[in-house]
Amino acid sequence: MSNVPGNLRYAKSHEWVKLDADGAAVVGISDYAQASLGDITYVQLPKVGAVFAAGAVFGVVESVKAASDLYAPVGGRVTAVNSALASAPESINRSPYDQGWMVRLAPAESTEMQALLSAGEYAKLTG
Repeated sequence: MSNVPGNLRYAKSHEWVKLDADGAAVVGISDYAQASLGDITYVQLPKVGAVFAAGAVFGVVESVKAASDLYAPVGGRVTAVNSALASAPESINRSPYDQGWMVRLAPAESTEMQALLSAGEYAKLTG
């Protein structure tokens, strides 16, 4: 059984998002996704300032098993990337919800969060 924190929202494509106190949307992949991928060896992330619509590909994660596109769970402008993942992509395996975060977005539409799955809905999807 994978870890599904209740304070996050989830995309069916296995990305998670949480809103920080400053309104930024922090994005990563779920524990289920990292476990399915296996040992992550490389992450390609966008540049700060890039703009993505909800559902658009914003990067790639590669593992010993496969390469997978990363999809923006909400639209917005990238305000920060987790540059530590360039030299330590395995942080996603160890800590997908903390050290393994990928990007911070200034969300374009606050209503997009409501369209994402709750922790309970995501647990049913992956269970």
